[in-house]
Amino acid sequence: MTKPLQKWKLPQPTDIKEDNEWIPIPRISRTIPFGYTVDPDDPDVLLPIEHELDMLEQAQKYLKQYSYREVANWLTRNTGRDISHVGLRKRLDNERQRKDKARSLRRWANYAKKAIAKAEEIERNRLGAKAQESSQKAEA
Repeated sequence: MTKPLQKWKLPQPTDIKEDNEWIPIPRISRTIPFGYTVDPDDPDVLLPIEHELDMLEQAQKYLKQYSYREVANWLTRNTGRDISHVGLRKRLDNERQRKDKARSLRRWANYAKKAIAKAEEIERNRLGAKAQESSQKAEA
């Protein structure tokens, strides 16, 4: 008896950039993340604020050299939107965790695909409890 295969659900990235252009994302919580605003036509969609998201990418690079507090102050000055050092840290940590989780799930999906292919190959070569080759040798 074989179990039905389950579908893998990969987490959706929070910041999607296609062809160097930010695209809208679905709203999944009450809090509006830095770099987005609510779509006036559909409250379940967040529209990207390109300037803020580009600055957030740049801020991520600055964190290798400066503290979260200094980078958050720089980000607030340059975008006009307030973000605390704690908020910046949470935003970047959540993004990092989602990317790591997506990478792990893709890897597991790859392993499962290989294992399923190998199991199907073994099942094709087997007949009952014995392998086909050994049963053919016994008949000859």
